[in-house]
Amino acid sequence: MEQTFYRDLDQGITVIDTGYHRPGFDASYLLLAGDEAAFVDVGTAFSVPRLLRVLAEKNIPRGQVRYIMVTHVHLDHAGGAGTLLRELPEAQLIVHPRGAAHMIDPGKLIAGATAVYGETAFRDLYGEIVAVPATRVIEVSDGFNLHWNERPLRFLDTPGHARHHYSIYDETSRGIFTGDTFGLSYREFDSAQGPFIFPTTTPVQFEPAALHASIERLLTLPADWLYLTHYGRVGDPPRLAGRLHVLIDEFVALANDVSGTGDERQRNLEVGLSEILLQALYVHGCTLPRARVLELLAVDVRLNAQGLAVWLDRQARS
Repeated sequence: MEQTFYRDLDQGITVIDTGYHRPGFDASYLLLAGDEAAFVDVGTAFSVPRLLRVLAEKNIPRGQVRYIMVTHVHLDHAGGAGTLLRELPEAQLIVHPRGAAHMIDPGKLIAGATAVYGETAFRDLYGEIVAVPATRVIEVSDGFNLHWNERPLRFLDTPGHARHHYSIYDETSRGIFTGDTFGLSYREFDSAQGPFIFPTTTPVQFEPAALHASIERLLTLPADWLYLTHYGRVGDPPRLAGRLHVLIDEFVALANDVSGTGDERQRNLEVGLSEILLQALYVHGCTLPRARVLELLAVDVRLNAQGLAVWLDRQARS
């Protein structure tokens, strides 16, 4: 593990590659405020040694980490929170009210992920999910302002990807830690036009109208930067928002038109999503071969298709 797994930005922010799935896929952010520190999203239990190594290399005592903030409780963002808290004696977990119970008792998270991946693959991906003591959990409501060492942070309820999702506005950097609300942007797809971005519709709470509204809400903030968990800092929020809105609508149109049931529907959704993203990427100026693009997108295409299928089934029942 080389030092290149983390990079200092500015305004007291460090982006850390958690090591989940592949390089440049999943980020945690270390924030500094005076002599204290905090993490935003933490990856899995396997990510914790990396986060602790960053603290050690920056000479930040573990006792000076004040907060762990998880944008939502999906395991690639929050799976390592309990393990990390064991190593940070003064830290508290800040979490959306809808997600707090799952951090205190992660049984449903574990059961849901195990049902998707199988027990062996689940353990290989996420390791041990450690429960967080209720006494160390802070639930924050929409619009909550954290006055932290002259670094104010505002927490905004931003559903659409998940109902237990908030985004965090950091006035100091004029940036927003968006979790998955503002989509995914991998550096391999950057072109002369800038970053490429696309939405995530992963199971089980994709709600297109809510996601459109959350993106628009974030655009009302005086922000120059978006700090994405997948992956890194990107600028020009209005342009990226426009692309997200278009692709959300294209994903929904595909889902509404898809044929088949079960595995056949899943395959058709994956093929359709791949073609939508390939076309958008090549218009964006991507020069990677088709096979490489599909390799980089494989995990997201599969999960996005699963999420669209869950949304379709929910629509059929309503």
